Amino acid sequence: MQRFCEKEARKLNKLKYILFDVDDTVTNGGKLTGEAFAAMWKLKEHGFKLIPVTGRPAGWCDMMLRQWPVQAVICENGAFAYDYDEHNAVRMIRHPLAAKEPQKLLEPVKAAVLKAFPQVRMAHDQFARIYDAAFDFAEDEPKLPLETAYAVAKLCRDMGAGAKVSSIHVNAWFGAYSKADMAAIYLKDYCHADDAENEAMFFGDSPNDEPMFAAFPLSCGVANIAPFADRMAHLPAYILDGEGGYGFAEAADIICKSTQCC
Repeated sequence: MQRFCEKEARKLNKLKYILFDVDDTVTNGGKLTGEAFAAMWKLKEHGFKLIPVTGRPAGWCDMMLRQWPVQAVICENGAFAYDYDEHNAVRMIRHPLAAKEPQKLLEPVKAAVLKAFPQVRMAHDQFARIYDAAFDFAEDEPKLPLETAYAVAKLCRDMGAGAKVSSIHVNAWFGAYSKADMAAIYLKDYCHADDAENEAMFFGDSPNDEPMFAAFPLSCGVANIAPFADRMAHLPAYILDGEGGYGFAEAADIICKSTQCC
């Protein structure tokens, strides 16, 4: 991972889209900082289109679309996207491979995980989810070891589900999709981005961002990705000095000083 700086940013002459994870990428200690939120507005005012790509639930993503300066939100690890249609109404764009009755399929998985790992709990935002199950290991106290999260993910996969570890949750779902799959669909079919490899840059912090790091050559990790690095097959091309939202704000300053959105 190479340090992201103005010299590198000046190479991004086709950049139009800023994609980013949410938890621990634009937040610090679970809070969206003023610096990170101001950075979003700064990027928007410079002409960039912002798209959060998150494991957070439908209910949260609806709020992000309505209240943040973003064009769209890719939700629940790629199950669907929210944006505005031509009539300025919120629409859901479902990934074609997302399961039809996801929560019914997930019930046995949830039961098995909670039985095998009694210290693990369902995430408090589970009520707002449509397509996945989120097991909390590090959002609320008591925080559990990363090894526990990987063991939970393995059990989910052994039961036929997809699973990814984030900085706070293990997300499980049924359907052959990822954050990167839905991002590619949205950029190609709804943004008509014909050169997404050069037009889009992604920011993330944890293993559930690996599909995005693999798919987007222009990818950048905030500093707190370091504890996960030896468990990841795909790392971002660049890394920032700051953690979470402070790193994201650092990147926004560099981009806005060094590039001009077309």
